[in-house]
Amino acid sequence: MEFIDSNIEAYSQSFSDPESALLKELNRETHALILQPRMLSGHLQGRFLSLISKILQPKLILEIGTYTGYSALCLAEGLTEKGHLITLDINEELETFARSFFNRSPYASQIDYRIVDAKDEVKKIDGPIDLVFIDADKRNYATYFDLVIDKVRSGGLIIVDNVLWSGKIIDATAQDKSTVALRDFNQKCLDDVRVEKTLLPLRDGLLILRKK
Repeated sequence: MEFIDSNIEAYSQSFSDPESALLKELNRETHALILQPRMLSGHLQGRFLSLISKILQPKLILEIGTYTGYSALCLAEGLTEKGHLITLDINEELETFARSFFNRSPYASQIDYRIVDAKDEVKKIDGPIDLVFIDADKRNYATYFDLVIDKVRSGGLIIVDNVLWSGKIIDATAQDKSTVALRDFNQKCLDDVRVEKTLLPLRDGLLILRKK
């Protein structure tokens, strides 16, 4: 993931809004206690997700891939007063950790955290969905997209994380299954006329899709 100049990233963070005290604690505790802390969205990406959510003012957000809850808390900042966020993850081991931070946040009553297989659960969620954030197992990105696209309202957004995959996406020698799946997914989105798309080289790559 560290393929963007660290000094540029630090400079960008210094000219962005700071993390809240709760997010800073979550960031710190994730790095201290949880395996693979690089999966955390982190300060700069978190502020971007918050800003997009505040611009969109969603009534319903769907997140696929909770991890320790950092991105969910950032996205929840833009919810309408009666809006809610559904976040799905299959990892039971992180439930107590993530839920403890959700419960301490101002959005505790608006976050619906479910330990489930997203491939099954998304089918049960009624639209319209205003904003989707996908940050889960890379080999199933295309499946998740297909499951949500008809539930997202016109003008709604799908944001997909890790689409540059530490730069491996443009490395022809990288042929592992996750990298190949991400290449295929990026091409699939590029070819889909139902969405407008922009790929941002922010952190590990964010693909922004707007449903027409």
